[in-house]
Amino acid sequence: WLFILPFLIGFVLIYLPMVKDSIVFSFSKIVTGTGGGAYTTEFVGWENYREALLVDPDFAQTLVSGLKQLAFDIPAIIIFSLFMAVVLNQNMAGRGVFRAIFFIPVILSTGIMETIAASDILSDYMEDSSGIDTGTGSSTATDLVTSMDLQRLFADMKVGTEIVEYVTAAINNIYGIVNRSGVQMLIFLASLQSISPAIYESCKIDGATAWETFWKVTFPMITPMILVNTVYTFVDQFTNPKYGILDYIQEKAFSDANAGLGFSSAVSWVYFLVNMILLGLICGVIARRIHYLE
Repeated sequence: WLFILPFLIGFVLIYLPMVKDSIVFSFSKIVTGTGGGAYTTEFVGWENYREALLVDPDFAQTLVSGLKQLAFDIPAIIIFSLFMAVVLNQNMAGRGVFRAIFFIPVILSTGIMETIAASDILSDYMEDSSGIDTGTGSSTATDLVTSMDLQRLFADMKVGTEIVEYVTAAINNIYGIVNRSGVQMLIFLASLQSISPAIYESCKIDGATAWETFWKVTFPMITPMILVNTVYTFVDQFTNPKYGILDYIQEKAFSDANAGLGFSSAVSWVYFLVNMILLGLICGVIARRIHYLE
């Protein structure tokens, strides 16, 4: 309690009043005053929510588009961070250096470095995955591969076009995936190092291959951390402006002399509730596959 006391004080004195005001705004129409930032609230009931869900077409379109991108990014980040954790858990020269290299983006994406990166044209090109070459020659600098390249690679594997498009987008968005995988990689790495070497020795004595050892021993024992990383990644991406919904909320909030605060507050709560429902469903599905060592 002593260690979490600073958070509790800040939560009660700073965060809770903002949450209360946001709920009040979502059921109100904000009428701004003539000066000094004064405003009055006029209760309108569920009108703001009705407008967001049934009237404004931009909100539904932006929300669905953001959720689709979220559904693409979360598996890509989890798979990549798990893969890198397994690689960096091997005994090799310079292992500590490689771990630091993959965690550097987490440090650089905070504070003043994030502001600098926001104006970096090169990073904009690297994060832009919308220019996949379709034969028109309009691809951007981030297009490492094209759909045609992967179709030729997977020609004999009978892989569907959806998987090809998913892998293509993931490779072309590798810069963003690496930037958002540092914390997850360290969590997976800590989980891998907690597995007793005696278990791997027993597998080796029994003649298990590395592939069998991973799927029969390693993967089941790190499933609790898969759930942890999924929740962390979901919440982390929930506040990422790249999905457009946060920019939409900000634009609506300060339009018409701040009169849109009520509507944007309602949109924010709808966005929050939708994400919490999805997070609950994801956790429920993953929790059924978790193996806890007893």
